[in-house]
Amino acid sequence: MSISVALMTVVIVTTIVLGIILTSKRVTKKILSPVKVGKGILGVNMGSVITLSLIALLSMIPDGRALAATTAAATSTTVSSGVGLGLLGAGLSTGLASIGAGIGVGIAGAAGIGAISEKPEMLGRTLIYVGLAEGVAIYGLIISIMILGRI
Repeated sequence: MSISVALMTVVIVTTIVLGIILTSKRVTKKILSPVKVGKGILGVNMGSVITLSLIALLSMIPDGRALAATTAAATSTTVSSGVGLGLLGAGLSTGLASIGAGIGVGIAGAAGIGAISEKPEMLGRTLIYVGLAEGVAIYGLIISIMILGRI
């Protein structure tokens, strides 16, 4: 698993370095279509991060025979894989809910600002929509707390 984490780190650092290189003015002038090149690089990097994340996740799931052998000889001080998967679920519920809430708040906030600039009396209504989108993150946090309470 440490190899897949190291590979993910390399991919992320490479993405950052390529982004810095592509934003320089000298390189942008030489490339005919920097947007297409950037999108291609981003697509390859996102695909590799997702693939390496799945490999790391699959490497955490124990083999059936190895699990049976370790549970037969295990003492009360060992940690089961259920705790790790519970922590993974808690992190995913909070993280994905926060990402979704951020997207929702961004869209609702931008539309709200446009509506307020035309009609200032719409401020209260737009705040309600932004608050509803932000509530998704709170629901993810509540689910995360519930999962952590069961571990």
